[in-house]
Amino acid sequence: MNKNFFEGAKAVVRQPEFRVVWVAIALIVVAFCVAFLYLPTGILGTVGILMAASAAIMFIGVYRFTERDRKAAIGKNELKSIVANLKDAIIFYDKDFKALFFNPAAERLFDVSAADVTGHEFQPQDVEKEGWRTLAQAMFPSLAPTVVSRSSAGEYPQVLDLSFADPTMELRVSTLPVADAQGVTIGFMKVIQNRTREAMLLKSKNEFLTVASHQLRTPVTDIVWAIESLAGDSSLSVESKKTVESALEASHGLVDIIEDLLNVAKIEEGRFGYSFESEDIVGFVGSILERLAPLAKRVGVRVRFEKPAGPLPKPLIDKQKLSLALGNLVENAVRYNSNDGEVLVRVEKIFDRPFIEISVKDTGIGLSQEEIGNLFRKFYRAPGAVKVYTGGSGLGLYITKNIIQAHGGEITVESEPSRGSTFRFTLPTEPKLMPQHEVAVEE
Repeated sequence: MNKNFFEGAKAVVRQPEFRVVWVAIALIVVAFCVAFLYLPTGILGTVGILMAASAAIMFIGVYRFTERDRKAAIGKNELKSIVANLKDAIIFYDKDFKALFFNPAAERLFDVSAADVTGHEFQPQDVEKEGWRTLAQAMFPSLAPTVVSRSSAGEYPQVLDLSFADPTMELRVSTLPVADAQGVTIGFMKVIQNRTREAMLLKSKNEFLTVASHQLRTPVTDIVWAIESLAGDSSLSVESKKTVESALEASHGLVDIIEDLLNVAKIEEGRFGYSFESEDIVGFVGSILERLAPLAKRVGVRVRFEKPAGPLPKPLIDKQKLSLALGNLVENAVRYNSNDGEVLVRVEKIFDRPFIEISVKDTGIGLSQEEIGNLFRKFYRAPGAVKVYTGGSGLGLYITKNIIQAHGGEITVESEPSRGSTFRFTLPTEPKLMPQHEVAVEE
């Protein structure tokens, strides 16, 4: 047995609960002494054994109970210390909304003391109490000025982003159920993060991107116009014409990057501006492929469109935004394909779900699992893609993913290096499956 065991045992037997054991053992010893004086020797041994056994059983039982109680108290104190020192506000309350715990971070965030909150049964009317408005709105988010859900209905933790204008504050409220040992919900815990600083930094960054991009757009547009004019000059030599065409392609690439930066800033602030309407998805996909046909022909890649056998429901889409998303996928499939490669675009109804699936399959360079994991991050470009095409901002797939999610769909990738890639995304055919409103996006 090590030193820690003896130290633990010493701490247990010194607990106040153990005093009754020492008293009982003392009484047993006294009783045995009395028995020693009056009982026959033959019976005395049996009585002594019984008394010793009783003392041992009582000692072991009380020892185990006291040790368990001591460990539970230590664990409780440690947990309380951890929660008390968390930077996030923590509020425990029962099923009647009676506050049971209010940590120091919550006191600082809401400027309300734990003594005033603990034991209080929260009610929507608390928004009228002086100094309690923000706290009451955190407890009843529907009362907050702006609420954005970050989790599915009925699933825990429930995560909501709350925005306040006076004073300016951004809170993320996560609500989790608290259960007893039998798994019965006895209350709830709210974890409240003050994200005001992060939100302001993101807003400042996006404002800078927006202003910078707008300032660049005008001179770059003028440059493109000037180069296009030069490209139309029939008096240019062959060598000069190649130089002008190269400059024109580069200037168009710069315009695309500026547009991508503007789009990202709008997406992350939740103001990309979607306008949905019912659309024939087969005709829509066909128009995208027709627009990209010259690129495919120029690089020598065949593009096939496999249409569904029967009619499909008409989903609600934003034609301009979804055209950008699908165009990115098809253009990538063409651009990063192999020599004399092929792109197969398929549209079909998912059998057992109210969704349409659109897939873009290529015979190109493919991706590793590590690359797939980073593919939809901002500014990420797979090393193999950079070797094939040095241009590009690394924002196209990030924008594509967010456009599809704003339509209520999901995007997935299957790929192997040198064996091509297949991008699939879904679109719901029932409006209730679409997000009710546009929200700010986090990477």
